[in-house]
Amino acid sequence: MGLGLNIGIDLGTATVIIYVVGKGIVLREPAVVALHSKTGKVLAVGESASLMLGRTPDIVQAVRPLRDGVISDFQVTEVMLKSFISRVNTGFLARYFKPTIVVCVPSVITQVETRAVEDACRNAGAKDVYLIREPVAAAIGAGIDITQASGSMVVDIGGGTTDIAVISLCQPVVSCSIKIAGDKFDDAIIKYVRRKYNVLIGEQTAEELKINIGCAYPREEELNMEVRGRNLVTGMPATLALNSTEMLEALEEPVSQIFEAVHSVLERTPPELMADISQRGLVMTGGGTLLYGLDLMLAAKIGIEVLVAEDAESCVAIGTGLALGIMEKFGDLAN
Repeated sequence: MGLGLNIGIDLGTATVIIYVVGKGIVLREPAVVALHSKTGKVLAVGESASLMLGRTPDIVQAVRPLRDGVISDFQVTEVMLKSFISRVNTGFLARYFKPTIVVCVPSVITQVETRAVEDACRNAGAKDVYLIREPVAAAIGAGIDITQASGSMVVDIGGGTTDIAVISLCQPVVSCSIKIAGDKFDDAIIKYVRRKYNVLIGEQTAEELKINIGCAYPREEELNMEVRGRNLVTGMPATLALNSTEMLEALEEPVSQIFEAVHSVLERTPPELMADISQRGLVMTGGGTLLYGLDLMLAAKIGIEVLVAEDAESCVAIGTGLALGIMEKFGDLAN
């Protein structure tokens, strides 16, 4: 691989996670860039830019350059990647040797989108760029031996997409990618509060609700949380007390869409691989997996054991880095 760093990047809609071979996870930052709206000058990248979302004057624009798992703003993505790669690619060798980068992409991606990812990484300083499909990277990161001729099923729920695949011999045999994931959970909560209470809450407030009291399956104990927003009738500040039962109702639609996607993959899975999955269970990865009860809901509906991977949020990034070691086994890991 050369003397440069070997880097795995989970280029997520909500978060960028970078894994360096030999070091582990070295960076975890929100995929946000703050720009001066008139000059286009970059003011902040990552965590500091994320704090500006929804809180900036007109002259400052906080941008999320990835939408639904793919690049929506090429130039801003490039700026963001350059900033993150320069933070991790330091030291004497970094001056003379460019890094080799493996970056994950959704199961379903167009050639144009593929080229955009490759170009952004090369322009950000990569020597070689390889792409790996997200559920395959997630499986590797979760510790699944995907080189065997047996079926493994992975459901990776990120910020922009949910990627589902049945994998055998390093390849997805049956796969599906839907643009329903963590961001849509937040949207569903915002819409629910607006519809039920005529109160508008922000994205960060919705995310806090999702993390603290959100659920995809009834909680054993009812949880409550107080939030603040704007009353759409009076235009005045409003304070609400919401509970976990309301969150279950708010999240019902996106959660059921994820189940339908899992169900459609299972329906298309060959019988021998289905037997393997029934025996070994289904593995869930990704930040969206941390929504309370998603594993319980899926297990109850499909009748197969559902396991949440250890450090689910980092599985894809870890898998992209580890993929370098078994690169010759991939048919669709391309330059």
